[in-house]
Amino acid sequence: MLYVVATPIGNLGDITLRALERLKSVDLVAAEDTRHSGILLRHYEIDKPLISFHEHNEAMRTAQLVEQLATGKNIALITDAGTPGLSDPGARLIRECIKRDLPFTIIPGPSSTLTALVGSGFSAEKFFFGGFLPVKSGQRERELRAAVGRLETTICFESPFRLTKTLKACINILPDRQLCVARELTKKFEEFRRGTAGELLAHYDAHPPKGEIVLVIQGRAASPGSP
Repeated sequence: MLYVVATPIGNLGDITLRALERLKSVDLVAAEDTRHSGILLRHYEIDKPLISFHEHNEAMRTAQLVEQLATGKNIALITDAGTPGLSDPGARLIRECIKRDLPFTIIPGPSSTLTALVGSGFSAEKFFFGGFLPVKSGQRERELRAAVGRLETTICFESPFRLTKTLKACINILPDRQLCVARELTKKFEEFRRGTAGELLAHYDAHPPKGEIVLVIQGRAASPGSP
């Protein structure tokens, strides 16, 4: 059985009892970053063989793990934070299990996407998840223009090193739309900062952001003055 295990997005206390049970029982743990995941496993006194499974070796590791699953091994797949396969490696291995009719299950847990959405205070009835915003400015601006016309809330991941560039683009593309920067979720310095792009840019120009960032954009129907 392949166990796709969600891990904490920051606070180690957020791991589920079921996740711990499975991590303790499997034969092998495949992790996006073995050093990072080693901290989690040591914290809960879990001593299991640990191998890397990341975007640069995903194809090779998928072939290896599928063969081990076929022989009856139990394997846990984890990422640095959150659920494997969601903006992180894992989808290829799951598809291969489906193709070869190998059993797998998903063990849910913390989600930065849903945490940011609820914490933003924006409508959570419908939302669009866009993953990481593109690095290239032209592609990033196209994604932001698409958000202008959406009725639902838009959720994206962004790097702290590019946040101010994204906010500058937002000033031109959706100047009056309410945004929320959700940062360092579940950690000591957790922050939900709301405002227009101009207001947020003024803050983060003065206080350069650090840590993992989720950018939440309020939907058109909920914006002031919208039809």
